[in-house]
Amino acid sequence: MNSTLLVNIFRFILLLAVQIIIFNNMTFLGYIMPLPYILFIILYPVNSNRASLLISSFLLGLTMDFFSNSGGIHATACLILAFYRPYLFKFAFGVSYEYQTIKLNESLTPERFSFILLAVVIHHFTLFILEAFQVSFIWDILIRTLLSTVFTIISCIIIIYLIKPNKR
Repeated sequence: MNSTLLVNIFRFILLLAVQIIIFNNMTFLGYIMPLPYILFIILYPVNSNRASLLISSFLLGLTMDFFSNSGGIHATACLILAFYRPYLFKFAFGVSYEYQTIKLNESLTPERFSFILLAVVIHHFTLFILEAFQVSFIWDILIRTLLSTVFTIISCIIIIYLIKPNKR
């Protein structure tokens, strides 16, 4: 096994464990919950196989569904995020994406922030619209998406800076 695969397996297990043990028990105002487990999909290597990203994203969401008893909505939201991830890269980074010179776990630039923001919004909007499954709850869906996005981005940025490799 190469080191990239081991890092991705470790990241997968660690983010799931942190989400299940800590963040699933943390809610604000009764229904706003940070979901930093999607950081696995966001930080997945750019030049890796897309099929492995889709499969691992599905397994990530399925595991979250198993522990959250949510009936497949996490798996669907993770698959949609993994599917649209290349388009988000192209939108946020432009030419840098085509040359695959992107490293997301370095210092936070406007391009990196816009990519993380768009990824979290797509995931959360999909998750909450599938959870409500009614158009009549659109304001509730939008408010939950907005507030949960804020808390998820804050927790993702903190985690990125905690796991950022030290440069000497």
